[in-house]
Amino acid sequence: MTTGTATARDDAAAAGARAGEPEMLLRVAGKDAVAAGVVVLELAAPDGRALPDWAPGAHVELVLGNGLTRQYSLCGDPRLNTVWRLGVLREADSRGGSAYVHDALRVGDEVRVRGPRNNFVLAAAPRYVFVAGGIGITPILPMLADAQRRGADWRLCYGGRTRDSMAFLDELAGYGDRVSVFPQDVSGPLDLDAILDTAPADGALVYCCGPEGLLDAVTRRAASWPPDTLRVERFRNRTPAEPARDAPFEVVCEMSGVTLLVEPGQTIVDVAEEAGIGVMYSCAEGTCGTCETPVLDGPVDHRDAYLTGEQRAAGDRMMICVSRGAGPRLVLDL
Repeated sequence: MTTGTATARDDAAAAGARAGEPEMLLRVAGKDAVAAGVVVLELAAPDGRALPDWAPGAHVELVLGNGLTRQYSLCGDPRLNTVWRLGVLREADSRGGSAYVHDALRVGDEVRVRGPRNNFVLAAAPRYVFVAGGIGITPILPMLADAQRRGADWRLCYGGRTRDSMAFLDELAGYGDRVSVFPQDVSGPLDLDAILDTAPADGALVYCCGPEGLLDAVTRRAASWPPDTLRVERFRNRTPAEPARDAPFEVVCEMSGVTLLVEPGQTIVDVAEEAGIGVMYSCAEGTCGTCETPVLDGPVDHRDAYLTGEQRAAGDRMMICVSRGAGPRLVLDL
């Protein structure tokens, strides 16, 4: 993330994901349209058993029948442990994942699920400002309920293209004037200057999820805020800048006793797999954290959307699916 932001992650939970959480075969217990282009899936174990615990901000990964894997936020109640609820937008530029969920997945079908994982943990605070754009409302929903139960002072500003494209409005209406809804065709774009003007001075934490344009705009405004005031989550990486060093680099795999040569255009994951070194990865875009690997020596060209600025500066970990060596040699705990 850029300076002044944090991914609000729970290191223990993330470490569990990297160690390889099991896949579950869950049944689609419900599928309902909740807005134009948005469906809610309800997933349950075929035998009705309790599902793993999760906390607001968590997501799971669906392994779809067309071979794709996609991450979706949990938007139900963590206290209801037999059903997981996911909101899925049919993306206009779908790469096959959301189209499969909308068109092919039926009630009664079974789907492989990994997780839950949480890179967007709701930290304890007396005040919150939540900013959601479109389907970015999904991880925010359980955060609102949690903040409400704890008696925190909070408000939500929720923007979307049109009112009928904005999911969960009936549910949000129960919170009264804590929630402000801004359909763009009526209200115009979210007025981020007005929404965020007093947030840092009030000591509020700001949680934001939505399209890249919204996340980038909020991140720019947060550049001068105290560290960790802004918490965002990205399910797609921004287009990385050109590599810091457009040249081959060596990767010394300390555990395996192997040295790899990574050429321009290759990833460490690709080269490690070709050499028979087992690596865990999932999104291949630098967003999920599954491939996080300890760095023992050497500078890193961080190209992910997962680590905080502070974590990048420490230089002791990297996402090997996208990040590269910033010098001629890296030593990794692989």
